[in-house]
Amino acid sequence: MRIIVVSDIHGRADILKRILMKEQKAEVVFFLGDGENDVNKVKFDFPEKCFYMVRGNCDWGSSLDLTGTVTLEDKKFFYTHGHMHFVKFQDEDIKLTARNCYADIVLFGHTHKAVNYYEDGLYVMNPGSLTNYEPSYGVIELINGGVLTNIVHLSPERRF
Repeated sequence: MRIIVVSDIHGRADILKRILMKEQKAEVVFFLGDGENDVNKVKFDFPEKCFYMVRGNCDWGSSLDLTGTVTLEDKKFFYTHGHMHFVKFQDEDIKLTARNCYADIVLFGHTHKAVNYYEDGLYVMNPGSLTNYEPSYGVIELINGGVLTNIVHLSPERRF
């Protein structure tokens, strides 16, 4: 299973649409907040993809939840924007919350800085931002019980 992870779109629905067109094999998209309206503009063009979404600190008036959990191919995901876990200052709180949920993978945004590592049984990913100086998104592959994670960096000039 191929999974796309995006956060902090901030008005760039066009970039998200190009990513999803490029990533045709992806079955799942995690949106981690700050750009709910942008996702809603493009998600109906991709009915074959399953979207998991949470609200961010800039998604004013959103009715989306702040956090979510889902199990895909026997891997449990905990996902959130991250601002309620103070991720701009440290990531210990969000990792503790993910571990308390028995998550295998924690996904968060908010910092606009891509992060991708594995620590003591927990995969930690922040896909960065589509509007950052170094725009990026995350890719997760679930294959035969294993997990592969990657950050895809886009050209800041062309963003493709």
